[in-house]
Amino acid sequence: MTTMQKTYATGRRKTAIARVWITAGEGKFTINARSDEDYFSRPTARMVIRQGLEEVSLLGQYNVYATVRGGGISSQAGAIRHGITRALMKIDAALRPKLKLAGYVTRDPRKKERKKYGQKAARARFQFSKR
Repeated sequence: MTTMQKTYATGRRKTAIARVWITAGEGKFTINARSDEDYFSRPTARMVIRQGLEEVSLLGQYNVYATVRGGGISSQAGAIRHGITRALMKIDAALRPKLKLAGYVTRDPRKKERKKYGQKAARARFQFSKR
């Protein structure tokens, strides 16, 4: 396994875009110049950003620095997880099968569907009255 000084990757989820840098370290997470506990108040989001490293048993071996913008808390966490996964694959390509099996490699394509004209929302129609 070859480790570089800093490994960079981009992660995306819905409208959130995360730029992620991974360095060898003691497992610190810094998101938008804040600690992960400070940035993500929800424990579920903190769990999501750790999933990629936990899957390949490297949680305490890398420091993660990320800048993320757009989307909500959940999609920002998903974008960071996607970025971490892509950075790990750059460090060691042998990790890909395990990460792929867990479903972290594939970018989640689901986005909000746009509102259509002549309708109330993306799929909801205005109420129809026959008489």
